Amino acid sequence: MAILSLYNVLVLPGAKIWFRKSDYQTLAGKAPVIGERVTVLMQKENEDQANLTADSFYPIAVAGQVLEIDESGFVTIEAQNRVNIDEIVQLPDRTFSMSVSRRSDAGGIAPDEASRRMNAVKERILAFSEGQRWEGFLRSFSAHWDSLWTIAAVMSPWLRIPAEERYGMLAEDDVEKRFRRVEETLLEGLEMVDVQSAAQTAQQQDYEKIYRESAIRKQMEYLQKELDAMHPENVSEIRRLELKLEEAGMNETALKEGRKVLNRLKGEGSNSPEAGMLTDWLDLLTSLPWKKAESQEISMEEARRALDAEHSGLEKVKKRILQQIAVMRLKGRQSGSILCFVGAPGTGKTSIGESIAKALGREYVRVSLGGVRDEADIRGHRRTYIGSMPGRIIDGIHKCGTSNPVMVLDEVDKLSASYNGDPASALLEVLDPEQNFSFTDHYLNVPFDLSDVLFICTANTTDTIPEPLLNRMEVISFQGYTPLEKQQIAREHLLPRAMSAVGIAEKNLTVSEDAISRVIEEYTREAGVRGLKKRMDQLCRTAAVSLVDQPELHLSVDAENVADYMDANPVRRRQVGEEARNGIVTGLAWTPVGGEILYIQTLLTRGSGKITVTGQLGDVMKESAQIAVSLVKSMLPEQAEAFEKNDLHIHVPDGATPKDGPSAGITLTTALASLVTGVPVPPWVAMTGEVSLQGDVGPIGGLPEKLMAAQRAGVRRVMIPRENLVDLKDVSAEIRDQLDIIPVNTVAEVLAHLEILEDASDTSKAV
Repeated sequence: MAILSLYNVLVLPGAKIWFRKSDYQTLAGKAPVIGERVTVLMQKENEDQANLTADSFYPIAVAGQVLEIDESGFVTIEAQNRVNIDEIVQLPDRTFSMSVSRRSDAGGIAPDEASRRMNAVKERILAFSEGQRWEGFLRSFSAHWDSLWTIAAVMSPWLRIPAEERYGMLAEDDVEKRFRRVEETLLEGLEMVDVQSAAQTAQQQDYEKIYRESAIRKQMEYLQKELDAMHPENVSEIRRLELKLEEAGMNETALKEGRKVLNRLKGEGSNSPEAGMLTDWLDLLTSLPWKKAESQEISMEEARRALDAEHSGLEKVKKRILQQIAVMRLKGRQSGSILCFVGAPGTGKTSIGESIAKALGREYVRVSLGGVRDEADIRGHRRTYIGSMPGRIIDGIHKCGTSNPVMVLDEVDKLSASYNGDPASALLEVLDPEQNFSFTDHYLNVPFDLSDVLFICTANTTDTIPEPLLNRMEVISFQGYTPLEKQQIAREHLLPRAMSAVGIAEKNLTVSEDAISRVIEEYTREAGVRGLKKRMDQLCRTAAVSLVDQPELHLSVDAENVADYMDANPVRRRQVGEEARNGIVTGLAWTPVGGEILYIQTLLTRGSGKITVTGQLGDVMKESAQIAVSLVKSMLPEQAEAFEKNDLHIHVPDGATPKDGPSAGITLTTALASLVTGVPVPPWVAMTGEVSLQGDVGPIGGLPEKLMAAQRAGVRRVMIPRENLVDLKDVSAEIRDQLDIIPVNTVAEVLAHLEILEDASDTSKAV
């Protein structure tokens, strides 16, 4: 008995199956003999013959015999009945030995009915084969199909009937049910193959169409290039845009939109009013730097040198910038932090952005946002409007021609909302690393990647920046320059530039250090150096008048004659005096342009206890005055009657300037205590701090700027909240060394230092 194991062929009783003689010998392990009994096993998995084991087969098989061996070498086997495999053993030579028992069928199907249904399936198969390459072979071979079982054996490999489903048909004992299952499986398989064939045909047609179109397009491009090379003067505008569009390297979305607009332009006449708008849009689209810029190796030493070359001082700011550059170098890409430089005008916020660009080897773009109140300035105008244009972000990218510039968004604190939208809200997408990789300008209307742009914002104050926008940025404070730093900046940067601007050589003009120092002290009043630059320009212009007719003349400017070179009068600098008066105390204030000193003046007049506050004070400062009155009454009960029998007037000079904030609390309290006790406070003693109703002194902001203002005004001693001691690290040693800084916890300590409150314990310590 021969044993054949098959995987993808459905063999059922009554079927005829054909093998090449060589295939039969490979499967059976011996040559075929007519009349020999054959058992066909059904494999569970599609395994190689050498890997088969006794567990590789289903427990039901089909028994038959070799019916014929024709002259062409084909072996015909007729399947006769089903058998149960009672035992199967694998021999050492990897062949199998087994014992089987006949498995009976139940019921049956009438021969006429079986023939009719078999012919229906056969016709369906032949109809399906029409037009196929193998139609002739199938029609000639179908003459041997004498039963549905034979058709199933022939078609099952092609229809890829699953093994479990094939075994289910073999295991079905009811002949009629088995016939129906085979019939349904064949018809369903044909439908599935029909659908797959149609899909493959459609796919093949699409591929052929794409290939044909690509081939034609390449030929046209080649021919067009040859013509353009022969006649460059005849290259049309549309052809120029086509070339730029294909070579720009933009993303698929932008390329698709560009082709769409280009086709639309082709349909417009040259005199069409819309043709110009479409051409402008395509020019912008194809001119943008879509390709990623190559990352440059960042040298920390060169970055440090570039920052130091352009800016003196600002050590804390430079340290943070170098940290950002170091992170970018380690990550190999743009860091997620958006830096926001906040400080007084003229402190170098904008210019340091240009230095960062030089340090990184990138292009520099400055976008001024002061006074911008239309969302379209950021996102651009939609193309439906006449005169529409892109927003300032895309316009800046377009002008610089690179995808990774350093872009300084100047004066973000001066944005304002209007009925045209809120530009600050539009900036949220620009500055968010999670969104700006697909920023869509309304004019461009396709996504553009801003993730490689290093955004830097500048502002004079954070008070007017919306909270959601501020949360996306890391604020770095520019605290202003000390007189020593200003002198260094004037000597190394401002004066050489001013001389170069008017054409004065170094041999013609010498400016002494004392002259520069006098200009700083008497002709400027600022935290930055913008006014100092104007004075240096003024000095050089005046010198130029003398040198124009005497080019060999050498001018020497010192502290004695520097006033002759200044057109402006010395500024009115607020300086503290030496005379102490009751009820007047020096305070410190923070403004967007730096620190300032202010005087708190108090006066009692006969009356009924009314309190008057003048000097354009805000609500918070008025409340501080109320707290100060209550606190002094509580701490000096013997003086409380003075407030009840007199009217109190509190005034803060410079009445045209609005003032607000809680940091004048201890100044107001001290002024009132001095007023009612008659103990004067030296004007060279200044103070700042918020007070509570219990007499505690709370922390304040802007301490570095306030201490710089105190030093400029000649203050010698400053009282600050003890909680602000940590802020002294941000104050230059030059300022700290010139001031006697006393930290205090309570108002009682302040009054004890000033000998207003004699019985208070002195718990403070000068630093």
